[in-house]
Amino acid sequence: MYKTMSERSGHKPPPGERSYRQLVRSHLLAERVVVQQTDLGIYSLRPVAVVAKEAVIAQRAHLEAYIHSHPDFLDSLKPLPLDPLAPPIVGNMLQAGQAAQTGPMAAVAGALAEQVGRALLPLSAEIIVENGGDIFLRIGRPVTMAVFAGLSPLSLKIGLRVMPESGVRAVCTSSGTVGPSLSLGRADAACVLSHDCALADAAATAVGNRVGSAGDIQAAIRWAQGIAGIAGVLIVVGEKMGAWGALEVVAL
Repeated sequence: MYKTMSERSGHKPPPGERSYRQLVRSHLLAERVVVQQTDLGIYSLRPVAVVAKEAVIAQRAHLEAYIHSHPDFLDSLKPLPLDPLAPPIVGNMLQAGQAAQTGPMAAVAGALAEQVGRALLPLSAEIIVENGGDIFLRIGRPVTMAVFAGLSPLSLKIGLRVMPESGVRAVCTSSGTVGPSLSLGRADAACVLSHDCALADAAATAVGNRVGSAGDIQAAIRWAQGIAGIAGVLIVVGEKMGAWGALEVVAL
């Protein structure tokens, strides 16, 4: 999905839209951090919400300042040139856009989740930062994440199991049938696993854009295999799914 700082249309999730968080079962402490349109679920070994909010404010300030001076960064649906003077979060988004052949804002949710997560690592050895369908994680034990795929009969019936030793640091999902963000495809869920959250977010957008029907699943997976840094892909369209890479799909 393509996203902006205001979810492109000024959309702000209404109360209860992220009620899926009530389904989370974990040994980690759950906290919520909301700054304007940014709504994060954070899971850690100790309270980190104060530091997390400071990190969100700082990263949003970097993004908003860059967008003010580079308006094309906000609206481009194509990759933009790298900028060695850009702040790290912007640089990550530009790199991800080039790798996945998307505009940089396709990576905004994942990039923000990772920057906040990295800021929290000195406080907690285990961190999960969930920003809608985009997740940054550093874990000490196996984690299973349910796949929400809208009206698909597979929605919340399957999950992705991530092992600490796998090297996976990001699980990001795009959908052409769920949520307000722009997608050019019709996948109920296009999930990408990677060590890089901005890359996973942009790649999930690009993969989802290539799925107009269940018949496109395999071609989209083959395309994703050409992106360096992608560890695995899962695509759900209706009752059909396809998967590739270092991922374990489990029944829930």
